[in-house]
Amino acid sequence: MPASLAGETAIITGGSRGIGFAVAEALAKLGIEVLIISQNSENLTKAITKLTTQGFKAHGFQADVSNATQMEKVGAEILNKFIPTILVNSAGVMSEKTAKTLKTTSLEWQRVMGINLEGVFNSVRIFAPVMVEKRNGRIINLSACLGRFSGPGTNGGLAPYRISKTGVNALTKNFAAETGNGTRGILVDAVCPGHCQTDMGGPLAPRTSEQGAETVLWLASREMTNGIQTGLLWEDKTIVPW
Repeated sequence: MPASLAGETAIITGGSRGIGFAVAEALAKLGIEVLIISQNSENLTKAITKLTTQGFKAHGFQADVSNATQMEKVGAEILNKFIPTILVNSAGVMSEKTAKTLKTTSLEWQRVMGINLEGVFNSVRIFAPVMVEKRNGRIINLSACLGRFSGPGTNGGLAPYRISKTGVNALTKNFAAETGNGTRGILVDAVCPGHCQTDMGGPLAPRTSEQGAETVLWLASREMTNGIQTGLLWEDKTIVPW
């Protein structure tokens, strides 16, 4: 972790558990003040308590990332006190196992798209402007290899989930281009964390949440250099095809 990042502020959506919490805790251990946004007040309280009892700087904010009004309210509260330089969009849900395209209800489609894709948009729309203004920011969006147009992303099924993550990939690529692909001090990337032991992935998944968080932490801590690569999809610190 570059010394220049110590004392900075990171926002982590979905940071009260799973990969999001692993990211929040790791950043906090490195001297970064972490702001966790979570829909579940009980999980949020537990996460903040766990961090603060270890002496870390951590604050919790309750909001549904898919709800633009709630996010705007939380955003105003945060930006009135903090200047974030790291944004990790970790909030996400899996679609129903039977959710093939023709078996997906409108409500299920809206639920998954709302959290997985609109949630990322809401977060970027609210928190990225200050990063753009200061020409200093790292935005990491949790995607999935199931959202790729290659490899495991071409197998069908889980339609809302796969398509929402494909949308996250597109949003990442598009916003990276809009912010100069790293030339203006902003790095925007997506991460495939792999199948991890979270509420979504289940206890038998082959990777821990901490392992799933490693590439996120690496991207959040990269030093800004000429020609740095961004606007990409990463897995285990390696670029993978969209």
